[in-house]
Amino acid sequence: MKVGIVGAGAVGTACLFAMALRGSAREIVLVNRNADRAMGAVTDLQYGAVLTPRVSLRSGGYADLSGAAIVVITAGANEKSGGATDRNDRAGRLRLLGGNTAIYRDIVPRIVGAAPAALLLVVTDPPDPLADVARRVAKHDRVLSSGTFLDSLRFRFHLGRRLEVDPRSVEAFVIGEHGTSQVYLWSTARIGVTPILSALVPPGVSPDSFRREVEDEVRYANINIIEGTGASQLGIGVATARIVEIVLRDEQTVVPIGSYREEYGLTLSLPSQIDRNGVVRVLEPPLSADEALGLEESASALRAAAQSVVTRA
Repeated sequence: MKVGIVGAGAVGTACLFAMALRGSAREIVLVNRNADRAMGAVTDLQYGAVLTPRVSLRSGGYADLSGAAIVVITAGANEKSGGATDRNDRAGRLRLLGGNTAIYRDIVPRIVGAAPAALLLVVTDPPDPLADVARRVAKHDRVLSSGTFLDSLRFRFHLGRRLEVDPRSVEAFVIGEHGTSQVYLWSTARIGVTPILSALVPPGVSPDSFRREVEDEVRYANINIIEGTGASQLGIGVATARIVEIVLRDEQTVVPIGSYREEYGLTLSLPSQIDRNGVVRVLEPPLSADEALGLEESASALRAAAQSVVTRA
């Protein structure tokens, strides 16, 4: 099946690379406002793609998105260029919303005009409120945010490393905003059937310090990466490729991902079953009192950010 990617920056090209390497789709079209950049990325990767599962790679314009089952949107300012790399800034990625909203208002109608039936996957930061922008502009609800899928993978990784277990054996979710207000579901985090916080914290380490250190590693992972390489791109590239696979293969897989939730009036992440049309159902997780409060606060932060864009407009 055919996938479109709009935006050939660091994240867009990482998504292209990961999808090709994993065999996520049979055809991938990369669109960028600078057509030469998209063409260069495709030309570079196509030689290595001789060794990957069979895939057709090409660059093009918006018209070339016709027939795509899913279009991944990565266009816009990133955290470094948008000034969202201060660990003490509670706004975090939400600082990018104003500028990237203007970009989405321009590109989403072009995408919908070329591929009206496509599901839209918003990866640009901040993905949750931008998914709501995309919904309004596209005038349909077939919109997902990459949300807290990558945050949950980071959570599992850091728990696995500290507990010396394969992170694939760790069951742990991050929900809410893909940003500083994200919520860590410690009450249900476990390895096998054993709860982590109450039974597996290493001897001599307090549960509170263990929790705080892991949360800081996950919450600021993007900034740590940017300080080293200039862009957080490879992890989200692989995570995006996996979301695309779930959609295209109609897998019915459950992952933490962003979709519009009527009860909150906005897009945020909860564990959700996904098929080729998007979210089939949300599996509401049991929450501790602190987690429920944290989710409400996360929704409030997203609501305030969205309102600021409406006010400026």
